[in-house]
Amino acid sequence: MASPMQSSYLPANTDSLAQALEAVKPDESISLLYQILEDPSSSSEALRIKEQTISKLSDLLTQEKKAEELRSLLTQLRPFFSVIPKAKTAKIVRGIIDAVAKIPGTRDLQISLCKEMVEWTRSEKRTFLRQRVEARLAALLMENKEYSEAPSLLSGLIKEVRRLDDKLLLVDIDLLESKLHFTLKNLPKAKASLTAARTAANAIYVPLAQQGTIDLQSGILHAEEKDYKTAYSYFFEAFEAFNALEDPRAMFSLKYMLLCKIMVNQADDVAGIISSKAGLNYLGPDLDAMKAVADAHSKRSLKFFETALRDYKPQLEEDPIVHRHLSSLYDTLMEQNLCRLIEPYSRVEIAHIAELIELPIDHVEKKLSQMILDKKFAGTLDQGAGKFAGTLDQGAGCLIIFDDPKTDAIYPATLETISNIGKVVDSLYVRSARIMS
Repeated sequence: MASPMQSSYLPANTDSLAQALEAVKPDESISLLYQILEDPSSSSEALRIKEQTISKLSDLLTQEKKAEELRSLLTQLRPFFSVIPKAKTAKIVRGIIDAVAKIPGTRDLQISLCKEMVEWTRSEKRTFLRQRVEARLAALLMENKEYSEAPSLLSGLIKEVRRLDDKLLLVDIDLLESKLHFTLKNLPKAKASLTAARTAANAIYVPLAQQGTIDLQSGILHAEEKDYKTAYSYFFEAFEAFNALEDPRAMFSLKYMLLCKIMVNQADDVAGIISSKAGLNYLGPDLDAMKAVADAHSKRSLKFFETALRDYKPQLEEDPIVHRHLSSLYDTLMEQNLCRLIEPYSRVEIAHIAELIELPIDHVEKKLSQMILDKKFAGTLDQGAGKFAGTLDQGAGCLIIFDDPKTDAIYPATLETISNIGKVVDSLYVRSARIMS
């Protein structure tokens, strides 16, 4: 291994490691750690010290945001990997890939690094490590929205892992596939993949973080089906798991719990959950955003709703899960408000409705047209030349509401009578056929 810093080496012992860690400047520590890795000794003590050195070096390079050096470190360590057990190699490789992931803006580098390691593991016939790096690569491709490459990689990996019956890895891959299908809006396949993950998980002991991931995905899929009560229970289970592990995903689970409360018209519970002992640990913009939405929903105020969406755009609109459900909630809330406002009128100016609802006229006009076309109420936007549903009144700017047409009961009654007569005739025909025979 050729160090980018020094050509000489330090003996791989505890004194050298202590000397490197006591250095005042990070660059000096990094240089000394590289020199320890240069020691050609392969004794058990030297190998143990080198493993600790690699861990410390990756931590320092991460702190200094030297992603490219972490990448080159993996390449330099390949001779070292040939003299240590494969399990330890896998741990070191995955640890360095995780270290690169902690540095912002390195997704493309991570993808490139994973592809390099897949090729190396394939040539070295390290199947266990290759499968895990490929799973990581598939997750990165999904995050990078490279949806053409990720499905083919996952499908091949699933077949291979099922043959080997590695259930722990199979759970991870099935979960990845479920997330991919959900992103591609294929809900049946997303549910099927999640069911496969649960089936595999039931046969083994699943780490708490992985169980939390399963519950989180279950909640997301139930919420997509508008089953918000079941989704809430899954999000709560995920929150408890992630909270116990101090995993950042606990905040997202809590955020989605609040979303479910809002969607089932229990927005008043949001403040209580946020002020609970567990909720207080996650105070910040995300919970403030959900509280603002809950307040707007409680007051049935579209103005407050739009203000919340504008003030907390990163937390609401840039979160695809929250954005999808809040868009539906906003449309429902707006329709309810408009129906309530126009109910007393047979003819009303659109400008007046817009003033009452505190929204732009063109916005209200567009929504009213959509509601007429969707037959949410009977009416027309009069255009002067004549009245016909779904047209805009460019002149007077008025909405004309028709009375709900009353269904004449004689027609369904007549159809029912004809149906009963048909049954009687059929019965008589069967009887006469029996007599004739």
